[in-house]
Amino acid sequence: MMTHGADPLPAFMQDGPEEITPVVAPTGDTLWLVRGYTLGRTVLTDKRFSRAAAVRPHVPKLTEAEPSPDSIMSMDGAEHARLRRIVAGVFTARRIAGMAPHIRRLADEHLDRMDSAGPPADIVNDLASPLSLTVLCQLLGIPPEDNKKFKDWVEVLFDISSSTPQQKAGRRLELFEYMADLVDRKRSRQDDDLLTSLIAVHDQGELSTRELLSLGLALLTAGYETTIGQIGLMLLSVLSDPDTRASLGTDADLVPSVVEELLRLTPSTPVSFPRVALEPVGLGGVTVSAGEAVIVSLLHANRDETIFSCPSRLLPGERDSTHLTFGHGIHRCLGAPLARLQLQIVLTQLLERFPGVQLAAGPDAVAWKDGLATRGLSRLLVTW
Repeated sequence: MMTHGADPLPAFMQDGPEEITPVVAPTGDTLWLVRGYTLGRTVLTDKRFSRAAAVRPHVPKLTEAEPSPDSIMSMDGAEHARLRRIVAGVFTARRIAGMAPHIRRLADEHLDRMDSAGPPADIVNDLASPLSLTVLCQLLGIPPEDNKKFKDWVEVLFDISSSTPQQKAGRRLELFEYMADLVDRKRSRQDDDLLTSLIAVHDQGELSTRELLSLGLALLTAGYETTIGQIGLMLLSVLSDPDTRASLGTDADLVPSVVEELLRLTPSTPVSFPRVALEPVGLGGVTVSAGEAVIVSLLHANRDETIFSCPSRLLPGERDSTHLTFGHGIHRCLGAPLARLQLQIVLTQLLERFPGVQLAAGPDAVAWKDGLATRGLSRLLVTW
């Protein structure tokens, strides 16, 4: 399944007729790849498929960019439920909604800079990356002077080709030490941010120190590369589709449903984290043995023709089923509302500010990222 011609999907992610098939991952390990929507939802919800088992040594791995075993993204059962409940208690819909005016101001500031510099502008580096980084750091309470340092750390953690496991371990340790120092500094202040709220939960005895630090790191890393990638993929799709562009030009109320369709069609997370079978499980006509790993192709599941009519078409507001881009079940992404908010604001304000915006001419206008656990662009040049 290729979109926009040059999309560098790895060989194991290519189209195929089977709903579930064995594939060889970039690590050289063999895993089961699920392409079907219904089977995918099963894998993401069935307790016999374990995230905790997937991060143990000597089990099949998709990449070397797995979260650490003490991350909320690597837990099952009661421990995961307890931490998720804590995060949901501070990462509230009200807090996210309250960020909207600030995100609009930030987007305007970046669009101002683009306007002053004149075309062409690089949407990825001039808008998507700095906006996502600033929003995430301000949400958690990372001081602005540390944003660049954090960006460099996280990019190494998500890289799957040019950095070694030892380099990733080193960056993870640096991030952990940084977070511990930041927590100590915040104890003497009364900031209104997510990390300060988690410190309060810790002081009430509901979080250990290690859990506090690991949650902070998980929230920092989970929403950065994915949101940057999603903004770039969304705008590439819109600027490449005259019909969608024309519809948005006459009806701005279509923005939320267009964003939702583009989340389905072109997810920056094309494949789920692996899960390992705890016992033999029958799945789509095959038996997944205990100890074998399964991944779900969200890209394929979101285009399952048995679930979505005309699955490759963008049909705003006409879908009855929910896409799997943010996952499903207990590990469904808690940051989905924040991601949606940023996507809607960026799309709305870019088209309002530059109604004539279009892709720059030439083969260098679009460049795809290589070697990242997420899917996205390294360059998207536009003019207006």
